[in-house]
Amino acid sequence: MSGDWLDAVAWNADGLVPVIAQDDRTGRILMFAWMNREALAETAATGRAVYFSRSRGRLWRKGEESGHVQRVREIRLDCDNDVVLLLVEQTGGIACHTGRPSCFYQRLIDGRWVTVEQPLKDPAAIYRNKA
Repeated sequence: MSGDWLDAVAWNADGLVPVIAQDDRTGRILMFAWMNREALAETAATGRAVYFSRSRGRLWRKGEESGHVQRVREIRLDCDNDVVLLLVEQTGGIACHTGRPSCFYQRLIDGRWVTVEQPLKDPAAIYRNKA
């Protein structure tokens, strides 16, 4: 696969592009993350979502610890070429490290953030190597 398509992406000053992962069947937004050139290239080549973890400073293959892999069905680029959309199949039904289906589980109600979705699984059971 030629790298020319990667040149079309409007990478930010840190060499990253924001990425939205969306369930390909339901249309539900699952999470937001970042990719660098290497992550996007690997995602396209393997069909598995790979992100760039800013906190770890390295590639993060979604599900590498939790088993909740995202199988990429489609990759799209927005009209300004500066946001990537991944249409994914979320294995295990959990996208968030909190054990929820989506990272967007807090809703603004009357001036405060309210948790409107409970975890499907305890994070301690998902991330056995975590403290």
